[in-house]
Amino acid sequence: MSQNTSLAKARGKARRFAMQAIYQWQMTSDDVVGIEKQFTEDNLTSDADFDYFKELFLGVEENIEVIDQTLAQYTGRVIASVDPVERAILRLACYEFMKRLDVPYRVVLNEAVTLTKKFCAAQSHTFVNAVLDKVAHELRSTETS
Repeated sequence: MSQNTSLAKARGKARRFAMQAIYQWQMTSDDVVGIEKQFTEDNLTSDADFDYFKELFLGVEENIEVIDQTLAQYTGRVIASVDPVERAILRLACYEFMKRLDVPYRVVLNEAVTLTKKFCAAQSHTFVNAVLDKVAHELRSTETS
């Protein structure tokens, strides 16, 4: 397996864990440091990129107001009314669009749609894809044009 393939797999797992941690944080309002520690300790045998997981999870929490304001422009409803798993995925991807310019927007979009297909209702991926496509055009306009 190439180094790029293993990095992509490790980051894919990091995104899945981050989405699950964001979901848990949304639902419980527990301390993010405790949630982050729990995910790291519970998955020690995983080959996930835990530095990336930590950056994504803590970055969403640190930037939640800006992320939610950005998403609210394109969801057509109050962000709190979006399905909690979809909301976690949207927040995660929006953070990556904002802060991880080294990750191509198509990768972020594809990973978000993949997570949505795996963890959400049958047609949820169309909603998530549509919202994130608009967010990408705003936040990554030079890359999407």
